[in-house]
Amino acid sequence: MFELFPDHTTVLRLGPLAIRWYALAYILGLVLGWRLVRRLAQRGPAVATPLQVDDFLTWATLGVVLGGRLGYVLFYQPSRFLASPQEIIAVWQGGMSFHGGMLGVAIALVIFCRRQKIPLLGFADRIAVAAPIGLGLGRIANFVNGELWGRPAPDWLPWAMVFPNGGPVLRHPSQLYQALMEGLILFAVMLLLARRDSLRARFGFLTGAFLAGYAIARIIGEVFREPDAFLGFLFAGATMGQLLSLPMLIAGVWLMARSRPLRA
Repeated sequence: MFELFPDHTTVLRLGPLAIRWYALAYILGLVLGWRLVRRLAQRGPAVATPLQVDDFLTWATLGVVLGGRLGYVLFYQPSRFLASPQEIIAVWQGGMSFHGGMLGVAIALVIFCRRQKIPLLGFADRIAVAAPIGLGLGRIANFVNGELWGRPAPDWLPWAMVFPNGGPVLRHPSQLYQALMEGLILFAVMLLLARRDSLRARFGFLTGAFLAGYAIARIIGEVFREPDAFLGFLFAGATMGQLLSLPMLIAGVWLMARSRPLRA
């Protein structure tokens, strides 16, 4: 039986096959990012051929999915999955971590670039420009799914809303805040930086800009997002997302500071 929009989390259902909004966000993010990286990789200084970018799409997909799932297992609910390890592969039930997905892609990048003899930081720079596309789409999918909602909002806030599983409390649509900051704004900044020949030639600068930019956006976004019920607030009132973003911020600033123009 074919059903279009059978529920708020699913785009379509064809018998036992269901395509969910979150999966669609991943697919669109990877495909759109792949097309952009294909163009950026050829802009001077060229770092990879279109065929190499095509080949990396499979590596990136595996890095995002495997890293995102294992990151969620290890960073957020290790005790739950240790008690029921069979649930680790049940990705259709939800539970992905951006920080884990980033580590997965980073590992895939290192291995792929070594095998293909591609400059690691130069290739990473091009991928960093496209990364906010998937981030923004993922946050929109979170909003459509009615998950990862925001903290209680004041009654006077015009866009405060009640989420289906968030109780009768008016809340911030923090998923949209994060889609705006981590997706649209960060993507615009990365595109502007990537237009400059001098910055594209400083291998590592764009990667650092992305890491620092995402970390700042995530730390701000978490101020409005309700922390996971099974974690709550951690050290000094920070959330897990904020704590995991601090190393990214430090690494990003370090990469930008150490990047140097290529020598002729």
